Amino acid sequence: SLEELNANFNKLTKLPETIGFELINLKKLAVNSNKLIFLPRSITHLTSLRVLDARLNCLRALPEDLENLINLQILNVSQNFQYLQNLPYSIGLLISLLELDVSYNKITTLPDSMGCMKKLQKLSVEGNPLVSPPAEVFEKGLHAVKGYLSEKMNGGHKSPPKKKSWVGKLVKYGTFSGYTLGGTSNGEREGFFISEYRSIDGLASPRHIGMFSPRRLFSPGRYFTR
Repeated sequence: SLEELNANFNKLTKLPETIGFELINLKKLAVNSNKLIFLPRSITHLTSLRVLDARLNCLRALPEDLENLINLQILNVSQNFQYLQNLPYSIGLLISLLELDVSYNKITTLPDSMGCMKKLQKLSVEGNPLVSPPAEVFEKGLHAVKGYLSEKMNGGHKSPPKKKSWVGKLVKYGTFSGYTLGGTSNGEREGFFISEYRSIDGLASPRHIGMFSPRRLFSPGRYFTR
């Protein structure tokens, strides 16, 4: 019957693998300021969960199938610093999400699926070397960011056409069969950091924690609101 679990400020390196199958009525899970590397996959079975706070850990990745968290409203995975480099595509399928904080990680690209997040009202991305969406889009606010990602998802931002390779000809004439996995590269682009940093309230804020880099302590940030 547990609805709230607070395990902040410990030295946890992992959570029970079966947590999602057992705490079926959990509405808030707070595990910030630990040493978690991964969240168990079963966490996606917590369909009653409304708040997930996993900031200030060492998360390398987030579980797939996040779309199963149909009641999740607040997700905070900020300040995993150099460890968290990517967000799963399923993060854009969180239909009830209102607030998303992924600040102070090492994320370069936001998933196109985030263009579908109609209920999202607050997005925090400062402290990431973001390349996509570009800085000029973020300057226009959350609505512009979601519009950019939605257009990109629908093919609005197309890369220059590639030159045809000899492999295609072999496939055409039945000489070669198989699948070609390809991608485009826009080259290396300089990342950026959102300005006007606002500290996180509570015990996990910079004024209560000493083990932060100078860039985090003195960097500005921005919150995007509708």
